[in-house]
Amino acid sequence: MILVWLIVLPLVAGIIAGLVARRSQLAARWISLLAMVAGFAIIVRLWVENYGHISILTQQQWLAQIDVPWIAGFGIHFHLAMDGMSMVLLALTFLLGIASVMISWREIHDGVGFFHFNLLWVIAGIVGVFLAMDLFLFYFTWELMLIPMYFLIAIWGHERRVYASVKFMLFTQLSGLLMLLSILTLYFAHHAATGVYTFDYTSLIGTPLAPHTALLVMLGYFVAFTVKLPMFPFHTWLPDAHTEAPTAGSVVLAGLLLKTGAYGLLRFVLPLFPHAVHQFAPIATGLAIAGILYGALLAYGQTDLKRLVAYTSVSHMGFVLLGIFIGTPLAIEGAFITIIAHGISTSAMFMLVGMVQERTHTREMSRLGGLWQTIPRLSGAGMFFVLASVGLPGLGDFVGEFLVLLGTYRSSPLLAALATIGVLFSTFYGLKFIARAFHGSNTNQWKLADLSAREIALVGSMMVILLWLGLYPQPVLNTFAPTAQRYEQVVNGPTVAFRR
Repeated sequence: MILVWLIVLPLVAGIIAGLVARRSQLAARWISLLAMVAGFAIIVRLWVENYGHISILTQQQWLAQIDVPWIAGFGIHFHLAMDGMSMVLLALTFLLGIASVMISWREIHDGVGFFHFNLLWVIAGIVGVFLAMDLFLFYFTWELMLIPMYFLIAIWGHERRVYASVKFMLFTQLSGLLMLLSILTLYFAHHAATGVYTFDYTSLIGTPLAPHTALLVMLGYFVAFTVKLPMFPFHTWLPDAHTEAPTAGSVVLAGLLLKTGAYGLLRFVLPLFPHAVHQFAPIATGLAIAGILYGALLAYGQTDLKRLVAYTSVSHMGFVLLGIFIGTPLAIEGAFITIIAHGISTSAMFMLVGMVQERTHTREMSRLGGLWQTIPRLSGAGMFFVLASVGLPGLGDFVGEFLVLLGTYRSSPLLAALATIGVLFSTFYGLKFIARAFHGSNTNQWKLADLSAREIALVGSMMVILLWLGLYPQPVLNTFAPTAQRYEQVVNGPTVAFRR
């Protein structure tokens, strides 16, 4: 039942926070924070207790699961399960849930109860996505996380918040409908082959499909997941959503919602459609390279700090897509490390931009400059996370991108060379961010408050995690390894990796 509680905890806490806020906004904030801390503590405990036994998952698939009939007549089960990959992603989810509540402590003043209700329900939906092993339940939780995210942007966002929230909903809903059609097609195809109606993930693996049908069904999943990733050219909703969202909304978007797209590719697309993946891989890797280069170039051209950070996500998620569809073991491991490291570093950058905006009431680089003279701790933290984002050795993003590039080189030196150019471009937008925002003369005569104790604890913990991932990523790799090995066995047998 622990998996059920991981979903129920934020759902119930969100309702209580929404009700309590009528009497005490502070109580609503503390309830939300304690719920996220409790969820994080549960996952850390499970990780510590199971770390030494994770290797048995090559034979015993799940660390924990619950599977009970839900709508039995249609073959729908309430099936939740957790392996090493989902456990690490759940740790990231609750960690960034803590960060989202803390960063909103002073920023959100109106509708505090409803804000925390929506924030915690988004988290609950994301937890459900990472745990659901019934495709109907997966789709249900996939849609659950979108509606409260819409409200977070539309109500507490900035000037063009309605436009950004509607655009976000249109992109995600339309792509989600494609995934629903693919789920139903696979559902009926499995019944035609076996006589059994089921949405169960493990049962649907290996469902016989004609090659052209498998490709079309895979594309329905692919579009839904890569819109959320986001992949070029389906990325245009992201800069607007990030720019207009409140800081907590940007943290959830960059750190978690984007990761649900990457998770979907790893969890569902590769095992369910191995032959279609091989057939489509050249196109997918080409789109990944386009996203890496295009995102980096557009990031350099931005003058708004939030839009700059948003376009860096397009570039970084291109590395994730490249690693997944190159399919060598190193590339897949690198994609997973990039998922985690990007979730930390980019979320921290959005938090720091939010702190700058709260103090200066602007995000325009032309109106900033000289911040290091008045808020050196915040500026130093900003430089740290920018260097992490551009792939400084010793930090988590470097490990992920290096493994992706190394795995790609073994499959295609040309693609590795093009992706490396994207790494080079990232230094340009990184230097621009630091130089325009923090360095230079203090022409505006800023006299601002530096990081508070709450903010120091928040960004300091993220620095420690990025250093840990950069210097000793082995625990994360070991936790993910059984999942990666199982995918290799599903696709190509026990001794061959995802090589085209």
